[in-house]
Amino acid sequence: MKAIIAEKPSVAREIAAIVGAVEKRDGYLSGNGYLVTWAFGHLVALAMPQDYGIDGFREASLPILPQPFLLTPRKIKKSKGYEADPSALSQLKIIKKAIGECKSIIVATDAGREGELIFRYIYQYLGCAKPFERLWISSLTEKAIRSGMENLRPGQEFDRLYQSAMQRSRADWIIGINASQALSLRAGQGTYSLGRVQTPVLAMICRRFQEHGDFKSTCYWQLRLQHRKDYVDFSSISVKRWEDRKEAATALRLIERDGKALVKSVEIRNVTEQPPLLYDLTGLQKQANRTLGLSAAETLDIAQALYEKRFITYPRTASCHITEDLWPELPSLVRLLAEKPSCRAMAGRMNYGRFNKRIVNDLKVTDHHGLLITDRIPSALTAKENAIYDMIAVRLLEALCEPCQKQAHAVGLEVHHHDFFVRGSRIVQPGWRAVRGSQSEADEEMVDLPMLREGDELKIGGALVLEKKTTPPPLYDEASLLQAMETAGKLPDDPSIPATGLGTPATRATIIETLLDREYIRKEKKCLLPTTKGLKVFEWVQEMKIADPAMTAQWELSLKAIETGEASPEAFQKDIEEHARSVTSELLKIAHVGEEYPELLCPKCKAHNLILTNRIVKCPGGTCGWIQFRMVCKIQIPVGEIINLITNGRTSLITGMESKSGKRFDACLILSNDATVNFEFNK
Repeated sequence: MKAIIAEKPSVAREIAAIVGAVEKRDGYLSGNGYLVTWAFGHLVALAMPQDYGIDGFREASLPILPQPFLLTPRKIKKSKGYEADPSALSQLKIIKKAIGECKSIIVATDAGREGELIFRYIYQYLGCAKPFERLWISSLTEKAIRSGMENLRPGQEFDRLYQSAMQRSRADWIIGINASQALSLRAGQGTYSLGRVQTPVLAMICRRFQEHGDFKSTCYWQLRLQHRKDYVDFSSISVKRWEDRKEAATALRLIERDGKALVKSVEIRNVTEQPPLLYDLTGLQKQANRTLGLSAAETLDIAQALYEKRFITYPRTASCHITEDLWPELPSLVRLLAEKPSCRAMAGRMNYGRFNKRIVNDLKVTDHHGLLITDRIPSALTAKENAIYDMIAVRLLEALCEPCQKQAHAVGLEVHHHDFFVRGSRIVQPGWRAVRGSQSEADEEMVDLPMLREGDELKIGGALVLEKKTTPPPLYDEASLLQAMETAGKLPDDPSIPATGLGTPATRATIIETLLDREYIRKEKKCLLPTTKGLKVFEWVQEMKIADPAMTAQWELSLKAIETGEASPEAFQKDIEEHARSVTSELLKIAHVGEEYPELLCPKCKAHNLILTNRIVKCPGGTCGWIQFRMVCKIQIPVGEIINLITNGRTSLITGMESKSGKRFDACLILSNDATVNFEFNK
């Protein structure tokens, strides 16, 4: 008898059906010599400080460096602290029973770093010593599962992957627990969270927000001229940017008086534009955010659902390539898309005899290959699932096409001693661009220019002054933040050094959601903006090591080196512990940073002083229950205005509030006689 442990019930059912374990039991399935059970994600986690006998936040306890680390069943937060999750305890008993009845184990958790950690922590917590093998697959199709079961790999083959996952887990614990407690002690009010990855990401968002706000936009002026030749209309732009509008207008009058432009140079370059590679998870998340407005977390959830429905391969991949052995399967996948209405026309444009092998590279495939569809025809998909599936499918079609051949034109003109330029490009052979019949967003505007030669004279059909402004660095949206996280640690002056990145494709979405959940950042339309709380944390830690993206990115590279056997896990943990000592010392040395608030009497019961936190203002009296949230219509109410509201009965005019329908308005907050808070609108 063999026990199979999957990561989720849905995956367990797929595997059980193929191995013949069809008898339903309480928490597992059995039959044909197998007991198939499952985890619910991380059933076992690193123990909390309380489990080591360290209660509360005390400076004398820091830094907390467990030796050894303890494992406990997953916990959930209760009013009096953390307690073991009953569902986790129940499923652990079932897994223990299943393992106890079997001679060996087949590990079927997700084939990646976190999937390996989920099983190993359960295995270690239960004190199990039975042999285990690894089911390592990239899709949940029947063919993939059968092939994986026929080619089970020794469990020890993934020991280094487990060491990397365990060190990541311990590093997050050591840095997160110590830094959070140290800052909370110094803040003096409320609890603050810092983390190995989340804090550098918060620092990136805050710095960009400040750069954007501090940017002083300046006006400049350029001239645009209209031309017509061989029945083709086009325009040219001045090379010079005038800082004075009057000077630009003077130049315009002289140019209009001249009436002709001389072609000084014509450069035509043949450009080969290679087709895009397959999506990895981060690439899919960026594109879904740009085109569909989906968050990184939503995209991952949708992709995971498609994977569990057996329509796509494993989504948590960092690779954009496939291995040579998968190449023969691609023609049948393309033919399959001809049966899907939304992809039929695009699949029909494919040249089956000339597929491009650019995506085939065994050396660039890490744990999993790039995202592919499977051999199952999709059915019963939601609108969002269908959109994500089509993105993956169309990217496969594009990747298999020939390059796009273009001609890039750069024409230089001269009028009255002023230089002008015309740029454009023309598609000669569409190649992969023919799949969708459109250009990529990054492609320059296609301008079909007439035949121009040096020495030609062009009439000026019209001229005008264009007023333009310098623009600040754009605020982050999820797509650009994912890109920044992916390339963090890259040295711009040394392209030979690869980007190390913050987090992994599988964890970057969680990091963004964590910052949102902790109210360090907020979304305004598509932009990610820091809250008052987030800016406050950034102000405290911006010059510290914990906020340095380059250092955290270097740790990600070290974790990868542990996985490949090039680095020692023990040495990495020593480095992390030393860093925790340094970070804790830095935070404990700063002056008391909490704000001193005057005592504010509850406006309702008049018996208690109010408690003021970053999120709420509330009365501690058990029978009173008066509470006011600090975030009102997407605006964080400053402490000074809270004081005005309680002491004077009204705030100043608060601008830029937003209703549920998205309409902006300005208003004062008014405290009525019955202690309710209302709006007084600006007339």
